[in-house]
Amino acid sequence: MIEARPGTPDSQATNSTAPETTEAFFERLGSTADQLPKRLKQFADFIASNPDRVAVSTVAELAEGADVQPSAVMRFCQEMGFSGFSQMQKLFRSDYSQKWPDYATRLANLREQGAESPTALLAEFVEAGRSSLENLMTSVDAKALQEAVDVLARAETIHMIGFRRAFPVTSYLAYAFEKMDVPAVLHSGIANINMEHLIRPNDAVIAVTFSPYTELTLELATKARAIGADIVAITDVVTSPLARIKAIQLLVSEFDVGDFRALSASLSLAIALAVSVGTRRNQSS
Repeated sequence: MIEARPGTPDSQATNSTAPETTEAFFERLGSTADQLPKRLKQFADFIASNPDRVAVSTVAELAEGADVQPSAVMRFCQEMGFSGFSQMQKLFRSDYSQKWPDYATRLANLREQGAESPTALLAEFVEAGRSSLENLMTSVDAKALQEAVDVLARAETIHMIGFRRAFPVTSYLAYAFEKMDVPAVLHSGIANINMEHLIRPNDAVIAVTFSPYTELTLELATKARAIGADIVAITDVVTSPLARIKAIQLLVSEFDVGDFRALSASLSLAIALAVSVGTRRNQSS
């Protein structure tokens, strides 16, 4: 393709063939990327992975991010049918402003289009997860988190107890500890097998439960505390029943979507806790 220069008749022809939406842009990019010269292909790959940066970056910033010369950015714009970078950025800025208004506006628009559509439901779960993650940074006390890591790092064996909605959290903890060679036992309740006899005084228990609290979790945590095991609770409020047994409480609040709750914040807290504990134990071994 001949590279048109702004201000020439050829540039007007190029301008008329520019994609009018980002969807059309990426459709064109997908069909032509393999035919681009090496540096332009490198920049194309960068844009495909970081589309939102086009709306808020300069030519120099994009070139640096893609590790290409600014001239390659300009050539890429022309190859895609634009007169220059400004025209391409204008397209992305328009899409960016429509794509990322505040979540309340997005949800309202989606509900108008059809409250029961999968897209609207996905948006609601995304919003619930985002809000839960933002709250997590203020709900978890830093001192309590550090104390929990200290307790779990010195425990002989870590026991994970959590059922029903909490089970994905405890099962993920078990997976993480196994990867880091941390002695751990997942109390799954499968086949109604009770493994509470495995808990010893020098062990620690991670009990995960949210309102309405699971009685079996509370019962096993209480028994573990009675024999001298330390208890770390991942729960929702400071008044959780686990407070009665002097558990170290890590508080996380998940927002509902109807009768369901995403576990975005709970899983983020769990993996941060597991990695911190695994790192500490490996350092001291």
